[in-house]
Amino acid sequence: MASLSACAGPDSSSEESAELPPPDNAVAVVDQTVIYNAAVQREALAQGLVGDGERLSPDDPEYDRLVDELVDQRLLALEARRRGLQNSPEARRRIAAAEERILGNILLETEIAVQVTDEAAQRLYSEQTGLARPGEQIRARHILVDSLEAAEAIIALFNDGRDFAELAVQYSQDVATRIQGGDLGYFSRDGVLPEIASAAFAAREGELAGPIETEAGWHVLLIIDRRAPSGPSFEEIRPSIVRFLTFETISRLVDSLREDASIEIVSPESEIATESPAIALDAPEAEAGEGAEDNGN
Repeated sequence: MASLSACAGPDSSSEESAELPPPDNAVAVVDQTVIYNAAVQREALAQGLVGDGERLSPDDPEYDRLVDELVDQRLLALEARRRGLQNSPEARRRIAAAEERILGNILLETEIAVQVTDEAAQRLYSEQTGLARPGEQIRARHILVDSLEAAEAIIALFNDGRDFAELAVQYSQDVATRIQGGDLGYFSRDGVLPEIASAAFAAREGELAGPIETEAGWHVLLIIDRRAPSGPSFEEIRPSIVRFLTFETISRLVDSLREDASIEIVSPESEIATESPAIALDAPEAEAGEGAEDNGN
């Protein structure tokens, strides 16, 4: 943007005249044209000195460097105008191409500002987390024995006040969990056998589930905890959501413009591909000064 703005000549509007005090956000006056803080901020973003939404402080050492660069750029542009270079065919082609890019970017920025809002991001977050959030899980201790009578005896001992973990260490035939007091950790319904899941998820925290018969034997479970794991917070994934919404907004806009436009892809070998005033975009006369673009920024 700065390259186009620098094409302003000394015939700028009266608001940019050096005879008048420059606006508060002006950073330099060069031959009766004004360079604004907005131009410095754009250049800082273009050079990677700040990120989107950030601003370069005037106290930053890089700020003065950028101002000097913009002053030099303005001086070069003013001298080019004095020599009439802005009217050359090459200059007009480059200005037209730059204007096309700038206008396209402004259109995208305008559409994104309308579509990619906090409300839209929150709505997408709610929809997606509602679909992706895992189901309820429980944590349980487990004792495996080889008969119904043994399972009922385990339940009787627990009801008499025995510690379930101690009973698992002493009596469970499940060698994988016995040493840990039968602790199975957290599991979901689809993480265990259907008959175990049916009984375990029907019990409340602190209750026993069983006896339950499977091919391995008879099971008794103590429900330790229940939880419904939550997904990542909105703030954690907000940048990803914004990127997705931005991509979707740009894609929809470009697709709709393509649908409504008449487009013909011409082979480079074709005579019609030769650039001519009839089909090339004409570069408009560069507007005087940068004040209209940056005023108030």
